[in-house]
Amino acid sequence: MLLRLFFFGSLEKRQCMLLRLCALLLLCTAVSAQDRVTELMKQFTEAPGPPGAEGPVRKLVVENMKPYADKIMYDGLGSVIVQQGTSGPRIMVDAHMDELGGMVRHIRPDGYISVQMLGYWLQQALGDQRWVIIGSKGAVLAVTELWDAHVAPHEAGHPATPTEYFLDVGARNAADVTALGISPGDPMVPVSEFAILPNQRYLAKAWDDRVGCIAMIEAIRRLHGQPHENQIFYTATIQEEGSIEMRGATTSAHIINPDIGIALEVGITNDTPGNKPEAALETLGGGPGIMMYSFSEYPNRNLVHFVQQVAADNHIPLQSDFVEGFGDDAGAIKLNGSGVPVTTLLVPTRSTHTHNGIIDRADFDRTVDLLVLLLQRLDGPTVARIKNFDSDWAAPSH
Repeated sequence: MLLRLFFFGSLEKRQCMLLRLCALLLLCTAVSAQDRVTELMKQFTEAPGPPGAEGPVRKLVVENMKPYADKIMYDGLGSVIVQQGTSGPRIMVDAHMDELGGMVRHIRPDGYISVQMLGYWLQQALGDQRWVIIGSKGAVLAVTELWDAHVAPHEAGHPATPTEYFLDVGARNAADVTALGISPGDPMVPVSEFAILPNQRYLAKAWDDRVGCIAMIEAIRRLHGQPHENQIFYTATIQEEGSIEMRGATTSAHIINPDIGIALEVGITNDTPGNKPEAALETLGGGPGIMMYSFSEYPNRNLVHFVQQVAADNHIPLQSDFVEGFGDDAGAIKLNGSGVPVTTLLVPTRSTHTHNGIIDRADFDRTVDLLVLLLQRLDGPTVARIKNFDSDWAAPSH
């Protein structure tokens, strides 16, 4: 019936039908992209991967990047380096695979398990939380023991906060724990399912820094078969959390020897009640961010102004942030060789370093848009200009 209408209907009807078909095709394409990225977010955030045990995340990175890669390499610690392009400036794009977690420290005679936390946890985020321990017999559910409110020590009329936490796996004694396949050194991660909230805001653990890993996957996919004048090294690193030296970024940069470094990270939002106004400057839904100051990085000013110019030219809102309690892989990349111009792009995230963080899908999409545009705009002359300290790249006027 549709074919009959198309071939024998009036010109006006055929044009109307074509417009409807085009709109339907665009809608299906948008829905398909939404579903693909949403599924990636679920897979990556729910995968366990604390520092030193990033294997499940590494597998996801390789599976998703391999179809678009010219070459896949590894550093000696377990970071993944995926190369796209074989000539031109060497651009290192970085995101770390590991999340905050912990490991089994000691199995007590009473069956409780002491833990070594990995990364900078908020103390308030640790008590009465569910975790999974990855033991020799598989995953074991655990909960951090918390004093009962009725018997907790009280200070100045308020219950005291524990300074040391123990895991309860339902064991009666140490033998029960051992029988579950748990031993000292076994990794543990939060239990937190990915969920979609209203207004396309996504709830999950481990956005820091799985959101950067997913952004790299989207960038390599979009640039596959598209012109760019660079050798791009998408680098998924290990052991960033709780590591002053940013181990995976350090060793990977030695292999890549980049001309430019772009780290992808979570941005620290300050749009929740009760915080000091100047603690951080990003808001959820305000667009991608760029780190202007952290304890590990003073970004290259020419590179920052280049990012700002590309964002302005393409009408992408760009937030600036200054966070004292923040360090990332860019701090290690910049010290490679004789020095590397670096910057950090940020996906604003609420409640990082907890079981439940929140991002805005539009912020993620705009961050990927900006990253792809930067990689397309970078070329030999542009990189040379960024690395030229005889003159400053002018910041775009606002």
